[in-house]
Amino acid sequence: MTTLNGKTALVTGSTSGIGLGIAQVLAQAGANLVLNGFGDADAAVAAIETLGVQAIHHPADMRSPQEIEAMFAMAHVRFGAVDVLVNNAGIQHVSPIESFDPRKWDDIIAINLSSGFHTTRHALHGMRARNWGRIINIASVHGLVGSAGKSAYVAAKHGLVGLTKVTALETAQTGVTCNAICPGFVLTPLVQKQINDLAEREGLSEDDARARLLGEKQPSGRFVTPEELGNFALMLCSPLAAEVRGATWVADGGWTAQ
Repeated sequence: MTTLNGKTALVTGSTSGIGLGIAQVLAQAGANLVLNGFGDADAAVAAIETLGVQAIHHPADMRSPQEIEAMFAMAHVRFGAVDVLVNNAGIQHVSPIESFDPRKWDDIIAINLSSGFHTTRHALHGMRARNWGRIINIASVHGLVGSAGKSAYVAAKHGLVGLTKVTALETAQTGVTCNAICPGFVLTPLVQKQINDLAEREGLSEDDARARLLGEKQPSGRFVTPEELGNFALMLCSPLAAEVRGATWVADGGWTAQ
């Protein structure tokens, strides 16, 4: 059993969905949590604290380097350190390139990619000083392959995979590791919106739209769960992964095997 007793994990975008699922698994292993996001913060904190650890929430907008810095300052005041950083915050917008709203492009790059740079630079100093740390970037299969209509998301996730590799190389002779997890479809609010849009566009029931969406990409025909991704993250925090550096771990139901 991997124990994170006495350690603190900061998970961005963790008031719901993948981020909250990962936070819950890390809390079950004993980590205190710094949560972040625009969802129901009180409910998220309560869900973590029922697992017997401490949790706080900071509402940092991941587009703002200043708010990210303030989040880390709060984490250090409360817990003294950030030992595990999970970069999970993300947004999506689907549109052909020629009609893609430039403001949405900028927001997606800022939240899905640039925020990972800012959080990493704040986390690394303390991790190096303690000679232990885990940085886990939640990328996507879209960090490895493309899909039409998702130019900003694909560009950002490819960039996050690249940032993972550079971070791993720069920390290769330390006790700090950096790796990426690349999920396929997870039933999050972002994916539910795609299901709803497909159902409306094609006149399908929600169940048929869900099956169509999965059938187009994910051969297993089932969604990856936040708990499964949390267990991936926990494995990367364990001694078993001490020399796993710069890797991209795919959990996609066979998507990228095609």
